Amino acid sequence: MSGGAQLMWDEAVAGYDFGPGHPMDPVRLALTMRLIEAYGLDRAPGLKLAKAPPAGLSTLRLVHRQDYIDAVRRVSADPASADGSYGLGTTDDPAFAGAHEASALIAGQSVGAAEAVWRGEVLHGVNFSGGLHHAMPGAAAGFCIYNDPALAIARLLELGARRVAYVDVDVHHGDGVQAAFWNDPRVLTVSLHEHPRALFPGTGWPEERGGDDAEGTAVNVALPPGTSDDGWLRALHAVVPELLAAFEPEVLVTQHGADTHIDDPLAHLAVSLDAQRAAAEACHEWAHALTGGRWVALGGGGYAVVDVVPRSWTHLVAIAAGAPVPPESVVPEEWLDAVFSRTGVRAAPRRMTDGRTASWKAWDESGYDPADALDQAVLAARRSVFPAHGLLP
Repeated sequence: MSGGAQLMWDEAVAGYDFGPGHPMDPVRLALTMRLIEAYGLDRAPGLKLAKAPPAGLSTLRLVHRQDYIDAVRRVSADPASADGSYGLGTTDDPAFAGAHEASALIAGQSVGAAEAVWRGEVLHGVNFSGGLHHAMPGAAAGFCIYNDPALAIARLLELGARRVAYVDVDVHHGDGVQAAFWNDPRVLTVSLHEHPRALFPGTGWPEERGGDDAEGTAVNVALPPGTSDDGWLRALHAVVPELLAAFEPEVLVTQHGADTHIDDPLAHLAVSLDAQRAAAEACHEWAHALTGGRWVALGGGGYAVVDVVPRSWTHLVAIAAGAPVPPESVVPEEWLDAVFSRTGVRAAPRRMTDGRTASWKAWDESGYDPADALDQAVLAARRSVFPAHGLLP
């Protein structure tokens, strides 16, 4: 197996554009790539750039129904024909020209990353334009048209992977990926998200733990609104590493939505950039400890498109490349210029940190506090699925 990482990038992914005023502004992708370039990560010895073709019909059908793919194509060719059926032409998922092509291109990058990792061409594959985890087999949802994480996992299974673990730290429940593998014991899906009572899509309860043939392979940690760094990282480490070790995956796929951040306008957690960086580091370490380094890392949500997303995903890429950016680093002036040129914003962040120290109390050292809402959420998840893996809650 070769070492290093592969970053999937095609400027055309910016064509995934729901229009002016929509939270999913593709400028977040362009600004992330410009920050990666400003730090020279695109030229780092441990990273190579690649682009993959759009996902073709046979690949899309690994997850999505033919009638849905046909509907996306129709709306893509004639956006005015969208009437809300199949989730297309809604407030969340407005119709736009080229929707099929742009969505298939993003999916192709995630599938390409997975293929490169499985074939041993690289250890790590990154597609920060991906992570569109809400799309269902037969419908668009939550800003997501094709479910690239599910397609990447399905392709890994098609190539011969026997066990794939998926860890989703987006603020929203990874419902589409869970649904795609609900009854498949080869895939462990773990989602750490804001409680479904408080946030879209209203799913991801700890009692959701997989179908009859895959009991315990869907894992949901439903966090109380307001959860900050220490609680978020405590929950992540209290649930994920034990399950991964018990499941013994051959590949780790992770989704790094940046919308857990305290400044994100669409959710209610209070996580910092520094904690997001720590989560990426943890996923990297778990991959090396448990899968021989096979790691596919994807983007996801994130709607503070200048202040948070580019920095968060640049840290992710840098970690995968083996060239981590120190949090105290001063942001390059050329990136600040690019921000102003693209958005008119002058007050962009000046450092790669929010000035926080990412720390948490380990579950096995500090114990369970029955009066703490965060600990209640962690224990609910552990009680729901740990016994199915031979683990004590």
